[in-house]
Amino acid sequence: MKPTAFEYFTPSTVQEALQLLESQGDEAKIIAGGQSLVAMMNFRAARPEALIDINNIKDLDYIREEEDELVIGALTRERTLEVSPLVKEKCPILAKAITHIGHLPIRFRGTIGGTLVHADPTAEIPITSVALDAKMKIAGPSGERVLNAGEFFLTYLTSAIEENELLVEVRIPTLPPKTTAWSYVDISRRFGDFAIVAVASVLSLDNDGVCKEARIAMGGVAPTPVRAKEAEALLAGQKITDSIIEEAAIKAAESDDVDPDSDYHATAEYRKAMTKVLTQRGLKEAWTNFEGSK
Repeated sequence: MKPTAFEYFTPSTVQEALQLLESQGDEAKIIAGGQSLVAMMNFRAARPEALIDINNIKDLDYIREEEDELVIGALTRERTLEVSPLVKEKCPILAKAITHIGHLPIRFRGTIGGTLVHADPTAEIPITSVALDAKMKIAGPSGERVLNAGEFFLTYLTSAIEENELLVEVRIPTLPPKTTAWSYVDISRRFGDFAIVAVASVLSLDNDGVCKEARIAMGGVAPTPVRAKEAEALLAGQKITDSIIEEAAIKAAESDDVDPDSDYHATAEYRKAMTKVLTQRGLKEAWTNFEGSK
């Protein structure tokens, strides 16, 4: 199929893009990489009357470090993040998660802003952003506002971005290498497919290997990526062992927030079972890799 007819605009500044969003109304869509939107348009699941192509807004393409955060422009390509030495050093879980996104051509075009606003609950960057307590800077006609990842995702394919707003920047806390264990694991039908279930884990540890803080984000188990808060609370203050990891995995799967649907990829029961399996696998991988790096 082909998309329905649309007008096409190419602003060169954020202000121009915001003015176009105002003038074109709720039938306009922002396009950057287009890896999700174009497919939806071809199937006529999306029928925008106007496309606002932000690829000429060069000010939205950057990666830099500010104090204890990585600051990333919304137009930054997924492949750029994947191979960035700064990202690999300061936030390696993000670089690892991106390797699970589709295939190279997709990552060369897809942007961090695009995947966040698309808000697929099984997508790698949204899940990782929830685990990392990332913050999203949003520009609109009345100025800028900042939301944390937990506030940003509302439900399936729906973010907190208003129709006249634009995601412009993402801020992600850096991970101290000597005191952080992390992992990103998922299960899919084939490599490169959307995940059936995915789990991102980040453990902050003291010098004795005791967990000071745990952050576990799960995707594919609810309308948005969700945190395994009961499992996180269980791990806090504990020495990491196989038994405590197994107990945390059970807590994660039994969380009230884990409420998956059945679809043609997997049943709800299977997704729930995989939540336990992947949480246990991810925590063990994080801990093993951390011990091995000493």
